[in-house]
Amino acid sequence: MNQHVTPRTGFTACPHDCPSTCALEVEILAPNRIGRVRGAEGNSYTAGVICAKVARYAERVHHPDRLLKPLQRVGAKGDGQWREIGWDDALDLVAEKFLAAEARYGSEAVWPYYYAGTMGLVQRDGINRLRHAKRYSGEFGSICTNLAWTGFVAGTGRLAGVDPREMAQSDCVVIWGTNAVATQVNVMTHAVRARKERGAPIVVIDIYDNPTMKQADMALKLRPGTDGALACALMHIGFRDGTADRAYLAQYGDDPAGLEAHLQSRTPEWASAITGLSVEEIEGFAALIGRTQRTFFRLGYGFSRQRNGAVAMHAALSVPTVYGHWQHEGGGAFHNNGALWRFDKALIEGLGDEDPSIRYLDQSRIGAVLTGDKGALAGGPPVTAMIVQNTNPANVAPEQRDVVRGLLREDLFVAVHEQFMTDTARLADLVLPAATSMEYDDIYRGGGQSHILFGPKLIDAPETVRTNHFVVEELAKRLGVADRPGFGMSERELIDDLLRRSGYEGLARLEAERWLDVQPGFKEAHYLAGFATADRRFRFRVDWASLSAPDRPPESMGLLGPVEKLPSFPDHAALIEEADAEHPFRLATPPARQFLNSTFAETEGSRKREGKPELKIHPDDAMRLGLADGQRVEIGNRRGDIVLALKIDAATKPGVLIHEGLWPNGAFERGEGINVLTGADPAAPFGGAAFHDNRVWLRAL
Repeated sequence: MNQHVTPRTGFTACPHDCPSTCALEVEILAPNRIGRVRGAEGNSYTAGVICAKVARYAERVHHPDRLLKPLQRVGAKGDGQWREIGWDDALDLVAEKFLAAEARYGSEAVWPYYYAGTMGLVQRDGINRLRHAKRYSGEFGSICTNLAWTGFVAGTGRLAGVDPREMAQSDCVVIWGTNAVATQVNVMTHAVRARKERGAPIVVIDIYDNPTMKQADMALKLRPGTDGALACALMHIGFRDGTADRAYLAQYGDDPAGLEAHLQSRTPEWASAITGLSVEEIEGFAALIGRTQRTFFRLGYGFSRQRNGAVAMHAALSVPTVYGHWQHEGGGAFHNNGALWRFDKALIEGLGDEDPSIRYLDQSRIGAVLTGDKGALAGGPPVTAMIVQNTNPANVAPEQRDVVRGLLREDLFVAVHEQFMTDTARLADLVLPAATSMEYDDIYRGGGQSHILFGPKLIDAPETVRTNHFVVEELAKRLGVADRPGFGMSERELIDDLLRRSGYEGLARLEAERWLDVQPGFKEAHYLAGFATADRRFRFRVDWASLSAPDRPPESMGLLGPVEKLPSFPDHAALIEEADAEHPFRLATPPARQFLNSTFAETEGSRKREGKPELKIHPDDAMRLGLADGQRVEIGNRRGDIVLALKIDAATKPGVLIHEGLWPNGAFERGEGINVLTGADPAAPFGGAAFHDNRVWLRAL
């Protein structure tokens, strides 16, 4: 007689590139199989709630198309002809190609390339241990956070803010530039609690009617790249109407008088003409935050992905400072908690072997690097060998045609360590099957909250897949650097070392407690003893060139982008790709609800829910151009062109096109994805890709 076996529960953390870093409870059905995934009730930030795509995580872990054996290319690059190869032979081949590249051009010809496919510190960052030991080219990680973090730290001096759980104690929650329903569901948990328990209105500022806007009590839909203008008008009104907290500014602001004088001309009428918001909308929002001391600003990444993104973030952050919201529980601002962890990753990353004379290459400019741009190569040799972990640049990186053209070079050897046959893997010479987070030990920290979490191995991996840590360790043996510090240690040993050298107790305590909450107290989080700047005052006046920030490039790279055009005080910086006669539309590429960057695009559940790649256009624009819903259209700019099906939708603003992604390149008619149209030019002051800042033309097919 069959007996029902009750699944046991394992506890871990979501590994993906999302600020929530949810604490998870996982059904374990067998030694090698998981079932349902739920949010941990006992974690005060996750609060039992996770996104639908991670709840379906078993679909990804046990997907029939998951890579299970190493594959070596046997035909032309990109043709999809492979032969199976054993692990030892595969790793021998990588080492052979790396040594050959080094022998011909020097060690900088090898470029280990990675990003945030997992946020685990061992499996993600361990590739740097090999990089430093071998003196391979460095990677300047510019693709995600540079503009947002730089703008925030420009004001506070520190990448940390109010405890995000305080949203539940707010009397007004402002969600600015992030589609939290789709990308950070836990933000909505705490915001909605404030609405239910305190009657707090939720204000959402974004560029189209996404799912978060649809839940707003006040929805402000502005033109892409104009957030700084809105922020300036809000502060102008505060000074004009006497709702600015002058006593607070006198104590905590660096130059409130200079700011007020600067803002004299930044009227609601001025901002209305730039943002597309009505004067009444701007005045109404200013009146709300002016009378509501407990106003919480949750500042996202989306609005910073413009060429003026750092200035926009700083301007938005300045608003709760002018109004004095920081003083009150449930008031102030939050973006990211990166300054809280104080992690010393010396052994994980092999920092003792780091050589500042080795060049850095800009992650976002991988297309220029691989197609031989001398500036992108920093005057050094060509890149002729790569290993790619935790990222999919042929799909996610800007200026996609250059990226693909570079990856197709016959003189370039590329090994991709992946869970699925991604767009990048299809162009590789060697594909290595990777483990999932359920199949190894790692440690995580929540950028959007305050917990350090342990993610233990919950199930056995398929016999033929290997962890990132394994690959790094085995290559070190073959490349003659396995004796360097950090090599030869297990994941658990590296985690324990990280915790202890960072001032925490070791892994035993973290494993027993599942997570550690390192949120500082009210006074520190609200900067009531002063901001983290030299004079302890919030910086309204910013010297961008001398700013110290987490994403500042190494000295060898210098400043990036047109730094000289950045304004000192909060403002609308006219640096975006404005529409013109040839390119009458602005295109933004926000994330789809069911995907996470390019992850989950391979699972049937996510793909069915998303439907197909579409281009949203306002009905007025469609009527003017004589376009019909579902019609095939071509959009393009100087970088390239793609074909999409049209979706006529009043969610957009006139003159603005929206494509939600990231879809695999093969989901598009011509096999090229949306990042054909996005630019890789560095945004000031410290680089970064402006994914939502594109002008395009559109024509019917």
